[in-house]
Parts: sequence; structure tokens; C-alpha cells
Amino acid sequence: MRTARKGSVEMPAFVRQLVKETEKRVSSFFKGGRGGASDGEQPGEGEKEEVIPSPYLDRPVLDKLTEEGCARLGLTYALGSMQGWRAHMEDFHNCVPQLGGELAEWSFFAVFDGHAGSTVAQYCSQHLLGHILATAGIGPEDNPEKVKGAITEGFMQTDKHLHSVARREGWERGGTTVVSTLISPYYIYFANCGDSRAMLCRSGQVCFSTEDHKPYSPLEKERIESAGGSVSLQRINGSLAVSRALGDFSYKGAENRTPGQQMVSPEPEVCVVERSPTDEFLVLACDGVWDTISNEELCAFIHNRLQVCTDLRDVCTQVIDLCLYKGSLDNISIILLCFPGAPQLSAEALHQEAELEDLLESKVAEIYDELSASGEEPDLLSVLTVLASTIIPGLPPGGGIQSKRDCIISAYYHQRETHRPTVPNALGSS
Repeated sequence: MRTARKGSVEMPAFVRQLVKETEKRVSSFFKGGRGGASDGEQPGEGEKEEVIPSPYLDRPVLDKLTEEGCARLGLTYALGSMQGWRAHMEDFHNCVPQLGGELAEWSFFAVFDGHAGSTVAQYCSQHLLGHILATAGIGPEDNPEKVKGAITEGFMQTDKHLHSVARREGWERGGTTVVSTLISPYYIYFANCGDSRAMLCRSGQVCFSTEDHKPYSPLEKERIESAGGSVSLQRINGSLAVSRALGDFSYKGAENRTPGQQMVSPEPEVCVVERSPTDEFLVLACDGVWDTISNEELCAFIHNRLQVCTDLRDVCTQVIDLCLYKGSLDNISIILLCFPGAPQLSAEALHQEAELEDLLESKVAEIYDELSASGEEPDLLSVLTVLASTIIPGLPPGGGIQSKRDCIISAYYHQRETHRPTVPNALGSS
């Protein structure tokens, strides 16, 4: 029986205050700049300012959508997503921990990363699974070749029906990448179309990951050019940054070519991995995650977090924050699936985590006192700059100091309150 809880997680008040006061400077410290933002630049005298809508916000939207649930055979999952710096939220997802009927022990999960709008991603999140199941290639016999064929056909049929809807509704542009997994009692099926990614961790190591579909990849580039397109600035015709997607029909008009031979192909790359008792967890995430962290780093970070966190939603939010602090300017979405062999809560790991946070608090206090000796109240950026150059043992593997930023910020504000001058009581009161 499916169980799930959903909620909206808000950042603590002190972090919101930080966003209001110093987000640009602090984020610049962690990210090395906004990657193309021109803050502070004003048009010269006599120049006419050209107003171009920015795809980015002045401040990130930090509220998170979370969901958690469980399925049969000991599978648990959580989802986390956040709009971040993007002007609009274009990510969608689909979590179906039990397909029902004769497929009651099967599960389906997917992340849809939309571009040029959210319409296509939303449509596909609602219809892809239905088209896969409609092929009748998936059954309790769990034949890998038949299942792989059904998944591929489901993607192609989704794109075909989407095209009809797009013409009827007047959707002129927009598309979505998709990364999904179909989990049976014996196999894990991965389907990837675009540059979102899936990763399976087994025995503490990356066991499998999907390949990103980028225009500059040799096979992708060959198909693009054969369909009459070109690759410049690592994009199709200098514009689209992915070479496979659902939608994007303006790139699918080459005559006498099958859908899989167009500049943008809707055909997924489908892989199957036999399940193992040593399977720990599986991640599906959009490129807002993978642009800032490697497979190995994320595997190590989640492996560590699972030893100190019992709530998978909390692990997802920590991954999202880590990617934000590492410089992700995109929407960020992640689905974390844990198998029975996932790391469990560890007393030793909890002790090490407590010691690390005590050390960070003491380091912040030392730095604050040293900077205060100059007679001025230290700002957060100054404290962070000094701390970043300090060797801190025991930081979460794969996360580094960015993964403990909230702890550091909390310690900074505690020091600021501690050093605030005390106002003496009024004299002569009766």
C-alpha cells in the first residue's frame, strides 16, 4: 500500500535574513560569481538601455517541495525540488512506488527537466508512464528485452501524441529531458533522454550511471549534421544545449528521416542492471545537480548523509543546498531511492558529525574574535573567506565546506548576538 507525505520546506529565518542582506556577496564567494551577471553596471550617458528578460532572478527562490514514500520489497524514496535562481520553475516529476495489479511489486520514477517553458515537461510527467504501459510489453514475466522495447516505444508514442497536442494547442516551442527508472523485483531499468542523469550506488561506489546526450558528443553530432543541423557553441544551431528530448518540434522537421534520426531525437537510451543485495541507493536528478557535482562526489555525500539522517527528504534538501552553494543557477530536482542495503544510522557517524559542528562553531568564534580586534564588526563574507582557507578535518566526503554552510551561518549569527553591546538599565528608576 502506498504511503506518502508531501510538504513545503522553508529555509530558517536567519538564512532568509541572509538572503535579504548579503546573498549576492555570499553566493559570489561560494560560486565565484553569477556566471554572466553584470551587477552594478549602468548604461553610459546617452545610451539607451535594452530591456531583455533575464532567465535568472536577483535572489534565488529557496522554498522546496518534498515528498517521501515507500513501496514493497523494502524500497523507500524521497523527492526534493527547488526553483533556485531561475525565473521560472520548469522541472516536474512522477513517483509511482507501486504500479498495481500484476505489477504491484514494480515501481516507476522520473524527473522531467523542461526548457523554453514548463508545458511540455508537465504534459510528459502526466502521460509517459501510461504510454509505456500501453505497449503491453511489460508483464510479470519480466523479460528484459521486451521491457526495454516497451520503454523505448512508450517514449516515442509520448512524443508523437505530444506533437498532435502541440499543434492543436499552439505550443510553438519547448521541450523536456527525461530520466526515469522502472524497478522490478529482479531488474532496474534506466531510460535517459537528454542531459538529466541516473546513478546507482552499490557497496559505497558508483555502479552505473546514464550518459548525457549533448550535441557535441560524436554520435549525437553526426546525427544532427546528417539531419541538416550544425553544432556551434556546444549547442544545436547555436541554440539548444541537448540533443535528445521530448518536444522541441522545430528541430524535428527533416524530411525522409525517422523520429530517431532528427536533429533532436526522442529516443531514450535504455539500460538494464540486475538487482543485487549490495544495491544501496539510486539517484535521478536534473542537470541542475550534475553541473556542480560529480557522480563519485554525490555517491560519497549521500552515503555519508544516510548515516546521520533518518529522513530521506532531509538528505534531498541537503543535496539541493549543496548544489546551490556550489554554484548551480538552474532549477534543482532530485529523487533518491533507497534499497534495503542502504547505509543505516550510525552512532559513530553521529558522533563525528557532532564533533565537526562543534569544531566549526569554535572556528567561527575564533575568526570572529580575531576580526573584531580591528575594532569593526566582522561581516559574514569576511568570516567565510577566512574559514575557507582553514583546514577543517572531518567534512562530509563529496560535500566539503559548502555542505556545512548553514551550520557556519548559524554560528556566525550566534557570535554577532553574543558580541552585541548590552544596553545598561536606566538609572534612577524606582
